[in-house]
Amino acid sequence: MRVLAALSGGVDSAVAAARAVEAGHDVVGVHMALSRTPAATRAGARGCCSIEDASDARWAAEILGIPFYVWDLSQEFTERVVADFLAEYRAGRTPNPCVRCNERIKFDALLERARALGFDAVATGHYARLRGGAAAGRPGSTQGLELRRAADGAKDQSYVLAVSGGTGLSRALFPLGDAPSKSAVRAEAERRGLPVADKPDSYDICFVADGDTRGFLARSLGTEPGTMVSPEGEVLGTHEGYFGFTVGQRRGLGLTRPAPDGRPRYVLQTRPAANEVVVGPAELLSRSTVAGDGLVLLAEPEELGAALGWRGVSVQVRAHGRAVGADVVIDPEASTLSAELHEPVRGIAAGQSLVVYASAPPGDGDQVLAQATIT
Repeated sequence: MRVLAALSGGVDSAVAAARAVEAGHDVVGVHMALSRTPAATRAGARGCCSIEDASDARWAAEILGIPFYVWDLSQEFTERVVADFLAEYRAGRTPNPCVRCNERIKFDALLERARALGFDAVATGHYARLRGGAAAGRPGSTQGLELRRAADGAKDQSYVLAVSGGTGLSRALFPLGDAPSKSAVRAEAERRGLPVADKPDSYDICFVADGDTRGFLARSLGTEPGTMVSPEGEVLGTHEGYFGFTVGQRRGLGLTRPAPDGRPRYVLQTRPAANEVVVGPAELLSRSTVAGDGLVLLAEPEELGAALGWRGVSVQVRAHGRAVGADVVIDPEASTLSAELHEPVRGIAAGQSLVVYASAPPGDGDQVLAQATIT
């Protein structure tokens, strides 16, 4: 197959490209330039996609002996990821920009260009397993397509990939899905002579160069002084904008008066219309039901009487969270999902991704059944 290897400049994508070459594919490397911000350099950034990453990607491609290009996707990234991030916070939700980047850039904009140029598939350094589609030599076919957790549960990225859906995933290759650990991938990079073997992992939001998300939101959305209230409506303090807070947050509330019982307060809810932030005790953060929309189905649902869904599965409600047992009901026509959790979960935030896995508790290689955005 003709494979476009997305080279971020890190060790994972470099080893993934090397494995694609070794598998006999006709591989071309491409680095996605997502930022035109001068601060997006290794010295000033904590996330991925820095300016220097393009040089590291080019170096890896030269060692692998594959053609290499840099594609400017900064406009698409700004319009499809950054603008969505700001709009979601403005609406009082807490988005996951990595989920949107995978959906709208790596498996939308990148795949669009790859297909227009005659490529069969895109290979990335994600940690997840795929069955069917390009992974089985049938790019574009969703028949028998399955997305599963990676062999290395600590690095598994199926949570952020689920939103990409069958169409995008059918043309994806994840050569690192069976890698036993990140240390093993680094050792493989060293054996192959790849210069990024010891490069640190990226973290934080790539377009927030200094890691100060609240500051980025204030600079982008301005300030809107409002009140911080108790669940009963008592005014406890003020804030500079509800969009600077997220459900479950404890630090940075700026309250000078402690709770009557002396216990810490947490953000329970933001109310955009009233510009209020509701704070209260930890026990009010727990939820046993979750609803979502924008349903993405990656497996056929079961019949549950008059409804559709799955019993005895598990759901994950944040990227690095623990999956919990649940019963899930879906409405394909309305593109919605509701989950009854087998145990309460704290700090569930609207705007985050909810991913349904095939068993409870999750086991190695669990299949992804569905995804939705928490409402």
